[in-house]
Amino acid sequence: MSWESSAEYYRLLNEETRRRLGGHHCARSLLLTVDFAEIEAMQRAGDWTGAGRALAEAARTLERAGADMVLLCTNTMHRVADVVEAEIGVPFVHIIDATADRIVAAGITTVGLLATRYTMEMDFYRERMRARGVEVIVPGADDRTLVHDIIYRELTLNRIEDVSRRTYRRIISDLADRGAQAVILGCTEITLLVGPGDSPVPVFDSTRIHVEHAVDLALSPASAARPVPGGPAS
Repeated sequence: MSWESSAEYYRLLNEETRRRLGGHHCARSLLLTVDFAEIEAMQRAGDWTGAGRALAEAARTLERAGADMVLLCTNTMHRVADVVEAEIGVPFVHIIDATADRIVAAGITTVGLLATRYTMEMDFYRERMRARGVEVIVPGADDRTLVHDIIYRELTLNRIEDVSRRTYRRIISDLADRGAQAVILGCTEITLLVGPGDSPVPVFDSTRIHVEHAVDLALSPASAARPVPGGPAS
């Protein structure tokens, strides 16, 4: 939900569109940035109902403005994805489904998860993965705290620290030692800190996967039936 990961989405969306279409093509897109301070306060208070209402209204605003599909650029707030999806009439591109499909296609059945404490500890993420045949392993309690605090105290404030990268590398290695065949970067800011070179097992970057899946959908024949100059709308 931070602008740091929103900027990463915007960059990846346009790079992927140009890679596929060439030339001067970019993604015809609408970006609605919510005030992360308000959402973060709702998270801490456990007010998922209020957060769901706020994000559903944001999604409705995008649809009214002409979006052909909606992306919620955060893993944690997919806790309220059903609320958002129910309020719009255009496709909702689900980050967990896109990531799970990529994992299944790779023949992987057990993954480690790095994410916010909410995503690692609540059921919404692992249950949706399990429905696709993927089991999720999370770090131990102390390491979950470290992962979470680095996200909220550093990454969402545009701080990239080498010591935190080393901490994530250790935790990823621990997950691999416990049987994880791959690791999900399950918070959209984590890609700012670590990547494939930081892991002994394959890495699934949910941010990039989400974007690539959205571009797949936007450039599909069904979408091509609705002419949109300049590439995909989101």
